[in-house]
Amino acid sequence: MVLESYLKDISKIPAKSLSYYLLRIEQYLNFLKMNPGIGSQGFFVELNNNCEPWQVDQARKAVRCYLSFSKLYGKDSSQIESMSPPIEDWDNMILRTRDELRLHHKSYQTEKAYLSWLKRFRKFTQSKKVSLLDGIDVRNYLTYLVVRREVSFSTQKQAFNALLFVYRYILGVEIGTLDNIPRSTKKKGLPVVLSTSEISLIFKHLTGVQKLMAMIIYGSGLRLEECLTLRVKDLDFDSGIITVRCGKGGKDRRTILPGNIASLLESHLLKSRVFFKEDRRDNLNGVELPGALEKKYPNMGKEWPWFWVFPSAKLSVDPRGQVVRRFHLFPSTLQKAFHAAVLAAGIEKHASVHTLRHSFATHLIEKGYDIRTVQELLGHSNVSTTMIYTHVAEVNKLSVISPLDNL
Repeated sequence: MVLESYLKDISKIPAKSLSYYLLRIEQYLNFLKMNPGIGSQGFFVELNNNCEPWQVDQARKAVRCYLSFSKLYGKDSSQIESMSPPIEDWDNMILRTRDELRLHHKSYQTEKAYLSWLKRFRKFTQSKKVSLLDGIDVRNYLTYLVVRREVSFSTQKQAFNALLFVYRYILGVEIGTLDNIPRSTKKKGLPVVLSTSEISLIFKHLTGVQKLMAMIIYGSGLRLEECLTLRVKDLDFDSGIITVRCGKGGKDRRTILPGNIASLLESHLLKSRVFFKEDRRDNLNGVELPGALEKKYPNMGKEWPWFWVFPSAKLSVDPRGQVVRRFHLFPSTLQKAFHAAVLAAGIEKHASVHTLRHSFATHLIEKGYDIRTVQELLGHSNVSTTMIYTHVAEVNKLSVISPLDNL
């Protein structure tokens, strides 16, 4: 009996979960092979650092099923051939990578980026047999990106992270840090910062929801994606606080909600509620929920607190679940409008939407706010990242007031 049949017929694993159980068992066997003497506990410790609790529980059950299978049928735990179809072709590896990214709860943007790099790597290797791939192929590709394509430091780093993920979790091969390959030079230029008068001028050339989003990004120091994914429950008007959920690095944080746009936001939410009521009237699927919440609470996405602050006027097909639902506005909605406003305002600086976040930090520091406070508002892990915005950081014991309220 092969393991797949055992899981399905004896362990009664649902068909929709079967591929995930097989992947977890393969990860377990690869871990034992690469870390002799550590044992199963080390495998689960590693999972705890990279996965959600429910995924670790799933892996524990998968391993228990495999050990029972091995005991009954005398399979060598060092062999994985009977576990799942071996990765013999690129199409299979791409599909397995997609599933593994979802098991790790990577964002859809990360999923698209990593799969795109894998497809480009396939083209570079001229579809070399998957079983023959090694670290030298990765070194050659990253060298090609720097020498021939002249990509930036961040682009090369993203390509490396994507291939590292594939080699580690799909092929079961560690490729190291690749310190001895040519690396793109990381630019140390200062961020573009707009003055308060320039920002006021740009706002005059923005209207509607685009203006409101730009004001929140500048007034609260949000990233564009953080602004787009705001939910109704993240706004605390009484305390003047915005809670950012699953920001960069999967971290939550709190920042300030500018007082002089509170009434504008409340008026905007009345318009958003119209879309919410339409969706409930038509009995559509609820909005997308983070992590495993949608499986645990299938109806929570239909509740008003979880609805988008900036919902799209059009319905979309969820690229993962293939269901029709309402998503938030697309990034280009603001990006195009902001670019046009900068040109209309006659500003010659190379400013983007992210420039508003740079300006938020710089203007707070110029007002004398403590660098640690600004660091927390921005959600930086290291204060050295925040230090780029200042020449001198002074302690200021006053309560933080949004720079937007000073316009």
